[in-house]
Amino acid sequence: MTSRADRVARQQDLDQGIGTNQNATKYSQQDFDALQQQCVKSKRLFEDDCFPAEAKSLGYNELGPYSSKTRGVVWKRPTELCSNPKFISDGATRTDIRQGVLGDCWLLAAIASLTLDQQFLDRVVPPGQNFSQNYAGIFHFQIWQYGEWVDVVVDDRLPTKDGKLLFVHSAEGSEFWSALLEKAYAKLYGSYEALAGGSTTEGFEDFTGGIAETYSLSQAPPNLFQLMQRALKLGSLMGCSIDDTSTYDMETLRAVKLVKAHGYSVTGAEEVHCQGKGVQLVRIRNPWGEVEWTGPWSDGSIEWNNISKDEKERLNNVSEDGEFWMSYSDFIKNFSRVEICNLTPDTLTSEDVHRWNYYQFEGMWRTGSTAGGCRNHAATFPFNPQFVLRLEDLDDHPLDGKPGCTFLVGLMQKSRQQRRLNREFEPIGYAIYQVPDGYKGSSSVRLGPDVLLGQDPVAMSSFMKEREVCERFKLPPGEYVIIPSTFLPHKNGSFTLRMFSEKHAPASPLEAEIGAKMVVEETFEKNVDPYFKQLFKQIAGSDNEVSAHQLLEILNKVVSKWTDVKTHGFGLETCRLIVSLLDRDDNNTLGPLEVQVLWTKLQKYLEIFKNRDTDHSGTMSSHEMRDAVTEAGFQINSAVVEAIVSRYADAQYAIDFDSFVGCLIKLEMLFKMFKSLDKNNSGKIELDLQQWLCLAIY
Repeated sequence: MTSRADRVARQQDLDQGIGTNQNATKYSQQDFDALQQQCVKSKRLFEDDCFPAEAKSLGYNELGPYSSKTRGVVWKRPTELCSNPKFISDGATRTDIRQGVLGDCWLLAAIASLTLDQQFLDRVVPPGQNFSQNYAGIFHFQIWQYGEWVDVVVDDRLPTKDGKLLFVHSAEGSEFWSALLEKAYAKLYGSYEALAGGSTTEGFEDFTGGIAETYSLSQAPPNLFQLMQRALKLGSLMGCSIDDTSTYDMETLRAVKLVKAHGYSVTGAEEVHCQGKGVQLVRIRNPWGEVEWTGPWSDGSIEWNNISKDEKERLNNVSEDGEFWMSYSDFIKNFSRVEICNLTPDTLTSEDVHRWNYYQFEGMWRTGSTAGGCRNHAATFPFNPQFVLRLEDLDDHPLDGKPGCTFLVGLMQKSRQQRRLNREFEPIGYAIYQVPDGYKGSSSVRLGPDVLLGQDPVAMSSFMKEREVCERFKLPPGEYVIIPSTFLPHKNGSFTLRMFSEKHAPASPLEAEIGAKMVVEETFEKNVDPYFKQLFKQIAGSDNEVSAHQLLEILNKVVSKWTDVKTHGFGLETCRLIVSLLDRDDNNTLGPLEVQVLWTKLQKYLEIFKNRDTDHSGTMSSHEMRDAVTEAGFQINSAVVEAIVSRYADAQYAIDFDSFVGCLIKLEMLFKMFKSLDKNNSGKIELDLQQWLCLAIY
């Protein structure tokens, strides 16, 4: 229940603008300004209890407490490593980032790309931090995580060995912003070792909030170079790598100084004129700050002598700084993939660049309600979350020259601990369906099995065991439904779904509006079962009233004689709910008229239940609850369905008659309570603690 309340609280924070880059969520509830002031006032240096300078913060396996790699590690502050430490010296540049013993080149490639634009850097590395004014051994950084920006506080104790930083460091050894940023990222993931072997796209996204797409260069689209140029002009971050399984052998790569399974940054894409022909060039940076490509168009190669002096001066910077040029043809021949991170509109401040239109949604897959699996599982697939996207305007200047609406869809599953727990991600993906004419224009009518299983999707992503699956699509104007799912059904998880479109394209969850038809049922004594009336008179006694315990006795004697539905009888909790709902004079008992209303309800609910219990097992599938509840007069969305299944389904996600009745009684009671408290029909109520406790506990 507390986790459910936490989700509600988080959504309230997001609705109030908390979690944006301008108002980041405080990670571990640590407030940088307050902590810094406390330390300055008490004249002590900050020590972070949430990420202590201990072996467990280094790692759990190769960097674990008993590893030879961590023997002799001493945590030191920058003031202990050099006489005049600087946070940032003469501006942050790509050369400030040199890799240490940790295999996080993917992260360093992303950090290096941040230095290409000061506004990107300022969003992650808040300005004004230093080792002089108000220095208290505390720093902070802002990192995007699963749909929100979090402010991560760290102390400046860094792991060293033999007096040198163990992990990322600057070339000069006296600049520490990159080492402290790496530490903040390690804190977010639980340890330094958790950063080994990631994807550059993760770093790109976590430092910008953007959405990253990956292209396999063995199957590069014909317009990829132009797409890279456009992306760089839009301020997109870009990386590339050579797969460890690349067909190029190690000796061939060593000869031209390229490294397998290593993350590089792409920092430029230009076309030059060489001997009367256009040559496409790509600029790449090795985060090591050294080891550069030695093939054609490398630093000092003869190809530079065959272009104009102006082009040569503009592009050719000869130095051993890890950055080099190569032809686009060599690029796609030697490298395996390129990753492009497209930025959210709030990242870009210049009016000269095009901005993507952007929508983001949070969602969950829960066994028994919304974890339907992919289309292969027809019985459960339609129960997955659904989101509608309306493509209205064609692209301007399409790269392929063909009309259509370009958009990107990214599906991210939430988990910070996959690496630490040595678990693989679940395979995830999504299908895109065209909305039939009869459903267009509505955001409150989900597409059911009759629609989804009767047509093929117009587009699909791959299903991959990745943190995020992102693909680019181009479709004609129209309405489409995106259905995110795990590959297999019955897999719990939380996700963030993001949509980027070149033109305005409204998007929203496809969910029913919550509501209820409060029908006053007519009751007639003649319609009440004679045996039920007889039992009531016997048990009620002289006051002609029954308590919840007495009602339990009556109902279970009645249902024991039912032959058209299997049931194990009612529980006391259900009977208490019934009394609570139907007790008109607030004496915690039911009289004859109230019992007549109960009988009418039971007959109605029994008919609905029998219609759903098609195999006569005495239960209905939890997936059928949404339709059954709708038939009973209640409109609920996926979040409420998930709560119902969690509360009323058994271990096999089946719901028996007692639980079904208890659920409907509870729903009616909650709707009536809310309506009586919502005087202005605003859709919101306000309670003090006592009122909340009294209502919730009953």
